[in-house]
Amino acid sequence: MTILVSGGAGFIGANFVLSWLERHDETVVNLDKLTYAGNLDTLKGLRGDNRHVFVHGDIGDREQVSALISKSRPRAVVNFAAESHVDRSIHGPGDFIQTNVVGTFNLLEAVRGYWDGLPEDEKSAFRFLHVSTDEVYGTLSKDDAPFNELNRYEPNSPYSASKAASDHLVRAWYHTYGLPVLTTNCSNNYGPYHFPEKLIPLVILNALSGKNLPIYGDGQQIRDWLYVRDHCSAIRRVLQEGKIGETYNVGGWNEKPNLDVVHAICAILDELKPKANGGRYSDQIAFVKDRPGHDRRYAIDAGKLERELGWKPQETFETGIRKTIEWYLANQDWVRNVTSGDYRDWVGKQYEAQS
Repeated sequence: MTILVSGGAGFIGANFVLSWLERHDETVVNLDKLTYAGNLDTLKGLRGDNRHVFVHGDIGDREQVSALISKSRPRAVVNFAAESHVDRSIHGPGDFIQTNVVGTFNLLEAVRGYWDGLPEDEKSAFRFLHVSTDEVYGTLSKDDAPFNELNRYEPNSPYSASKAASDHLVRAWYHTYGLPVLTTNCSNNYGPYHFPEKLIPLVILNALSGKNLPIYGDGQQIRDWLYVRDHCSAIRRVLQEGKIGETYNVGGWNEKPNLDVVHAICAILDELKPKANGGRYSDQIAFVKDRPGHDRRYAIDAGKLERELGWKPQETFETGIRKTIEWYLANQDWVRNVTSGDYRDWVGKQYEAQS
């Protein structure tokens, strides 16, 4: 048996691949474009493991994807492949449309062609799981109820709009063609192997480097924080037991303002990696101009996932953030590789002939 994971060298995708192979002998075919946030170094522990087959490629290349699916004959496809940073989407929305919208369309069509030709028993067992975000729902006021699966879509950034479009495509391919799809919408992930552009890894890296810790606006933007390994366990549960055509929201039940998150990181670093001069990391906090269209609050109601599939997160924010910081302190070589440019230069040379 085989599953195909797209975007499996990125932050969430790689954590999923690693956690899957910790629990299953089933082969994972891992398709990733290896953009700046895709990192084979994250998967180096799988070198020589025949259960992991890495393929350098793009979900937007329907011919390549169709050939790969035909060859590997997966029983399921899990789609993590996406451009996912709001700031980058503001400055360059075109890449987000190409990957998240056009890429998802091409992946769906390649999968549909394969699924249509399966024997009936394999066809009924097949699943396409699409991983999405809570940002498609827009923003909440302080007193609003958390997002549930029935909230309407109100995306406010090019990133969230492109993910909303991809969600709609997945839904349409189920209702129009009968493709057996599942969709998950998650809250803000954090944990090991996170490329240091998002808040938590950026703050850890900047703190240790003696740089400013940039906080947008007043720092009171609220997010629901989900430890990445909890997210992976939710995806496994939905893939195994989810009802075809359904959407499941995945959250950590951990709403925190950004400023509180930064202070929590600083306090743990003060404990685990005290400054030589006796100062505090929180002294590096610097407030910067807020970004355009910055959503004020996200919060996920993950009650459906618990009621119907028996899933709930194992980590609190306090346990998860400590594990995350400990991982970054113990894996500075990984951080240096993904931020120096040397790794990306190597990837370009390594796959030049195949690209």
